[in-house]
Formats: sequence, structure tokens, C-alpha cells
Amino acid sequence: MMAGAALCLVSCSEGRAIATSGGAAQRGVSAAPDSSFAKLIERLSEPDRYFDTDNLISNETSYLHVVSKLKELGVRGRAYISVGPDQNFSYIASIRPNIAFIVDIRHDNLLQQLMFKALFALASNRLEYLCLLHGRPPPTDAEGWRDRSIEDLVDYVDGASGDPELATAVLDAVAEKVASYGYPLDSTDLVKIRRFHLEFIREGLGLRFRSHGRRPRPHYPTYRQLLLERDLSGRRASYLATEDDFQYVKSLQESHLVIPVVGDLAGDHALRAIGRYLAERSEIVSAFYTSNVEYYIMRQGAFQPYVRNLSELPHTENSLIIRSFFGRNFGYVHPQAVPGYFSVQLLQTIGSLLTQAGAGGYGSYLELVSKNQIDLAVRERAAGQ
Repeated sequence: MMAGAALCLVSCSEGRAIATSGGAAQRGVSAAPDSSFAKLIERLSEPDRYFDTDNLISNETSYLHVVSKLKELGVRGRAYISVGPDQNFSYIASIRPNIAFIVDIRHDNLLQQLMFKALFALASNRLEYLCLLHGRPPPTDAEGWRDRSIEDLVDYVDGASGDPELATAVLDAVAEKVASYGYPLDSTDLVKIRRFHLEFIREGLGLRFRSHGRRPRPHYPTYRQLLLERDLSGRRASYLATEDDFQYVKSLQESHLVIPVVGDLAGDHALRAIGRYLAERSEIVSAFYTSNVEYYIMRQGAFQPYVRNLSELPHTENSLIIRSFFGRNFGYVHPQAVPGYFSVQLLQTIGSLLTQAGAGGYGSYLELVSKNQIDLAVRERAAGQ
């Protein structure tokens, strides 16, 4: 695509009719009004705290290993709660919740989520989204790529040259769109959003997870690697693997039903406020993705406040926790570890955690990730892939 046409993609995207598949409006889910989106963020959030990673992308290469089991167990709809950056969109694409909350102790994560939200609004399809995220000009026939594989999309972005004029236009369009959401941002916040986006533009799909104060580790994945990961049935399962999955996440974003929240999972406000909000809407949690945050919660001696907060979320016997475990940091190979993966994805019902916590609790983090875990069942098939 010529630079002028690519710039038109940014400036003209708001005027295009977007065809979504199974979107929030089609399912009769009430969207949060534009004016209430920012107010809801402020209502649910609490003061931020420091964490020592930039978390622009995940470091969990195993993040999709639970997707097959989620589908088998019928984990679908309702409310999704989570932490972290855009690996959440893949869980949202799989679970198809009515509403999602992305909670993080860092205000920076909220800023990054607003950046993603703007990009979903500016792009009409997943290839345009990927190109805008990385400052690459999409092809003239981007709509014709709707049924192409994620490998094809990755190859296109890898082969496309960056365009400084386009990158500047995209950065400006994202800033303008973010400002339209009404959430109060100061000049420092806007600079940070621009810096986060520039990292994706400069690094392309080679962008790698980083942690402050620690040397880079060979198991830290690139964004390319995360996009091309598979579930344990061997299926590409990221939110950009199919147009239908992308369009679902886009529809939820455009209905203001992906809510970024600043909060500590063991804090006094955010998680409990989400629980009250869900009760007001008569919604139940279908899945709660905690990554490995419980490790830090236990290390800080805050597990009981976390359990209290968890108990106040509307849930059923089928509501699940999705977590990630980095067992090799403890010299321990988890029974569900897949060869070749540094992280292990795990599933547990919220009810079983609460029951165990009430019957004496967990003596250690290793006990937490070992007891009452749901067998993912097809892990052996992944080993030979």
C-alpha cells in the first residue's frame, strides 16, 4: 500500500462499516455508554504500585495450553477477569465473555490497554490491526486477507518496511482516539502511551518481554512467537489466528466492555468493587486469569486478603482460575509441564481454592499450584509437535 493510502486507513477508519461476528450488540449485551467508561475505570480502580517489568507482552509461551480444556469444559460467556497485557485477548476470544476486566497493579498497564482499545477502533480487520500496532503499511487488499492464516499475516508484517510518516500518523491517531474515551490523562501518560507504541513499531514482531533489573533470559518469547503458539490440540489459538476471533474482541472493545482497572488482587478495593459491579449486573465469573501473581501475593504475606477478595466475586462451581507457573525457577518440573516450555499453564476451580483455604490453607506456593489442578489431558500430544 502506498503511504498516502495507508494514512487514509488511519484517518478514514471511523467512517467504515465494520462487520462483526457474534459481537456484543448482536448478543443483546448492553454496552457501557461512552460517558460511563472512564467513570467505571475510576470507580473500580485503586492507587497504582510499582512492578519490575514493562509487561508490554507476556513471557508465558504456554499461555494457550489451557484453551482446549476451556472449550471442553464449556467455559463460555459471563464475566472474565484477568491481569497483564494482550494475552487476555486470546482468552477473551476463546471464552467469549459478556464483559471483561483487566486488572493490574501498574497504571502503565491501563495506559497500554487504552492504546490497544484505540487500535481495535482504528482497524477493520486483524491484518490492519497488526500493521497499525507495528507501524507497517497494510496491503491494498487487506480485506482479502480475512481468511488467510496467522502465519501469512506474520510473514507479511515481517516483510513490510516501516514507514516513518505512517508511524507518526498512527501514533497521533491513537493519541486522539485515547483522549476521546474521557479517562483523565496528563502529559506524562500520553508520552508513555506513545513510548509503548513506539516499542512495538521499532521492534516489530521481534519485540521481546523485558524485566527491569534482571538480565534478559533465553526463554523470554518474542511477540511473533506468542502469536504463533498453539493450544494442546495443535491449533493456532491466539486472538489473531482467525478473523472471527479478532472481530469478537473488537466488538467487545467497541462496546466499552473491556474495562482496564488499576488494582492489587489482594488490595482493599479493586477486586471487591468488580465483584459488586458484577452482582449489580447479575453476572457470574466464568474465568479469572491470575498469571503468576499469586506467587508474589504469597511472598508478601497477602494470601488471605486475596482469598477474601476472591470469595466476594460471584462464581459457581464451574468458575475457573487460569494461572501460569514457572516451575524451573523453583527447581521443580510440574506434572503438567510440556517439554520445551519454561512456563506451565494451569486450571483450578475458584471453589476448590476457597475450600482448601478455609480448611487449613496452603503451606506454600508449590502446594497451591499442585493441589486440585484440572488435568489438561492432551498435554502428551503437544510434546511431539
